[in-house]
Amino acid sequence: MNHPVIPIAVQGASRQRKRQAPKGRRVDPTALAEVQSVLGDEPLRRDRLIEYLHRLNDRHGQLGTPHLAALAQVLRLAQAEVFEVASFYHHFDVVREDADGRVPAPPALTVRVCDGLACEMSGAPALLARLPALLGAEVRVVAAPCIGRCEQAPAVAVHQHPLARATVQAVVAAVREGRRTPEPAPYIDYAAYQAGGGYALLRDCAEGRRDADSVIRVLEHSGLRGLGGAGFPAGRKWRLVRAEPAPRSMAVNIDEGEPGTFKDRWLLERDPHRFLEGLLIAAWAVGIDAVYVYLRDEYHGGRAVLEAELARLQAAPPVAALPTIELRRGAGAYICGEESAMIESIEGKRGLPRLRPPYVAQVGLFGRPTLAHNFETLYWVRELLEQGGEWFAAQGRHGRQGLRRFSVSGRVREPGVKLAPAGITLRELVDEFCGGMLPGHDLYAYLPGGASGGILPARLADVPLDFDTLQPHGGFIGSAAVIVLSQHDRAADAARNLMRFFEHESCGQCTPCRVGTAKARALIEPPPAQWDRPLLAELSQVMRDASICGLGQAAPNPVDCVIRYFPDEFAAV
Repeated sequence: MNHPVIPIAVQGASRQRKRQAPKGRRVDPTALAEVQSVLGDEPLRRDRLIEYLHRLNDRHGQLGTPHLAALAQVLRLAQAEVFEVASFYHHFDVVREDADGRVPAPPALTVRVCDGLACEMSGAPALLARLPALLGAEVRVVAAPCIGRCEQAPAVAVHQHPLARATVQAVVAAVREGRRTPEPAPYIDYAAYQAGGGYALLRDCAEGRRDADSVIRVLEHSGLRGLGGAGFPAGRKWRLVRAEPAPRSMAVNIDEGEPGTFKDRWLLERDPHRFLEGLLIAAWAVGIDAVYVYLRDEYHGGRAVLEAELARLQAAPPVAALPTIELRRGAGAYICGEESAMIESIEGKRGLPRLRPPYVAQVGLFGRPTLAHNFETLYWVRELLEQGGEWFAAQGRHGRQGLRRFSVSGRVREPGVKLAPAGITLRELVDEFCGGMLPGHDLYAYLPGGASGGILPARLADVPLDFDTLQPHGGFIGSAAVIVLSQHDRAADAARNLMRFFEHESCGQCTPCRVGTAKARALIEPPPAQWDRPLLAELSQVMRDASICGLGQAAPNPVDCVIRYFPDEFAAV
C-alpha cells in the first residue's frame, strides 16, 4: 500500500508543539511574581521544596493553589508533585479557590491547643471548648498533636509563641497583647561555650592529637546506644558508615514527635554547641562532608537559637575545614521521626518510609551512605570523650549500664528532663527525681516509652527502665518518654488518645497501618466491656506483621496493654 508523502514542514506542524511549561492549570502572573519574590535570587534546588513551601506559608498564612502552580513552574516540577508534598504535611494550609476563582483569606491568627495525652490529662479539652467563643471568629482554634512540651501541660501555641501550663485567661491575654513569636531565653552561646573548653576536643581530632579509631573505641566501650528510640549501638554505626565508600552524609533527627518526648528541645534551648561539637566530631571520624539537621517545626525558639549559633560557628570556625551543615525545618509529620522518612523529607518529598534493604547506612541521603543520628546521642559525645567510655559504662542501676535523660510528664510533682542511671525503675524515678506523685494521686499506670511504648500497670513499676528490659512485658523504652497516670485516669482513655494520634499521623503508604489505626480507634471508642477483643487481637497481629515501619508495628501496643493488664476497666459498665 502506497502512503502519501507529507512534506517535512507539514509533518512538524501536525506534531504537538513543545510544551513551554509543565502540564496543569495555567499559572497566574500575580501568583508567579509573589512566588519569585519569596524565593529571591538564590539558586533553586528540588530538595529544598519544603523550605520554599514554608516561606510561602509564612508569608501568606496559607498555600493557595495558584501559588503551588507557580512554584511548580519555577522549579520545573509537575504541579501534582508540588501539591502532594504540600498536602502531606500538617503545618501547610493548602487552600483551593472558591466558586468565583478567589482564594479565601487565611485566618488572622491560629491558636494550637495540644491534645496529646499529658495535655489532655491536664485540661486541654476545656481549653478547646471555651477558647473559640472567647477569641472570636477571626482566630482559628485547633487541636494539635503533641507539640513537645509535655512537662508544661497543658501547652498552647499562639501562632509560634508557646504558653506553658496554659489557662483560658493566659491564652486570651497572649492573643490580645500580640504575642506571636517565642521569647528569647538565656543559653550558652558560642563565646561562652569556647570559654568553658568547648571545641578543644574537635581541635584535638582535626589537628591529629586523636585519631578516628580511638574516638570510635570510646563510644564502643561506653555502650552508648542511639537515643532516638531504636537503640542501635552508636560506635558500631560510626564504623559501618565509615566503611562505606565516600562521599558520605549525615542526617540528624531533632523531629522528636513521640508524644511525651521533649528532652532534645530542652537541651537544644540551653546548650546548642555541645550538640554541634558532637556532630562535628562524628563528621570528622566517619568522613562526612555534608550534614543535614532536621528540626521539628514546632520548635521555633530552638530554630532561632540554632540558626544564630550556626552562623557564628561558620563565621569563625574552630577548625580549618567544616562540613556543609544545612538546617531543615520539618512541617508537622510524626512519621518523619523514622530515619528513612526523615531522609525523604530532607530530599523535599513526602515523608514515606523506605523499604529495607538497602539500609540508610548504605543508600541514604541522595543515594549516599548516611549516618543517621538522634540529637541526644551526639550531645553525649564530648562528655564521653572527656570522661572515658568506662566512666559512662560504670553508671547505671540493677545491672544496667550508662545514663539516660528521661522526659517525665503526667501526675508527678516535678515533671521535666531527668538525668538518671539507666535501669532505674519507674518508682525510683518518680520518688527520687520527680518529687513523688501529685498530692491526692497514687500511681496507677505509666507509659515507659511514649505513645508507642505500651501502658504498664503500677505493679510493674519496679522493672528496670532500659533497652531490652521492658519487651517481655509488652513495652519498650524508646526515647525514654515517661508519662505517669494516677487512679484518676483510665488506661483505656489513654489508649483512645494514643490511637487517635496514630490514626492522624499514619503516612498512609501501607494498608495495615492506614486502615488498621482507623479500625482500632473505632473498635475502642465504646466502653472496654464492649470491645471486640478477639478482633482487636487479630488486627494487632496483622499490623505488627505487615506494616512497613515502626509506626504501624507499634501502634497496637497501648490497646494490647489495656487488654492484658487492666481487667478492672473491662468490668466497669
